[in-house]
Amino acid sequence: MIVRIMGEGQVRLADSHFPELDELDDELLAEMKAGDGAGFRRTLHALLDRVRELGTPLPDDSLEPSELILPAPDATLEEVRSLLSDDGLIPGR
Repeated sequence: MIVRIMGEGQVRLADSHFPELDELDDELLAEMKAGDGAGFRRTLHALLDRVRELGTPLPDDSLEPSELILPAPDATLEEVRSLLSDDGLIPGR
């Protein structure tokens, strides 16, 4: 799957990595619902760090369509809330 982190670029992630990322996504969703700003920031950074670590970066000039778009590391709780589905940032996995 091709994943874009807003403002950074794209990575290719194997489907086998999504169970771990789903756990972080669930944690992020719970923190957002609770209004836990510090927890939200910590978990968002952890999620993005794992995507960077597990993914294979695509060249900057690559025009692959992104199947999943994640917020920038400095996104606010309100900005991320607008990107969420009922399943979190990683829907349908």
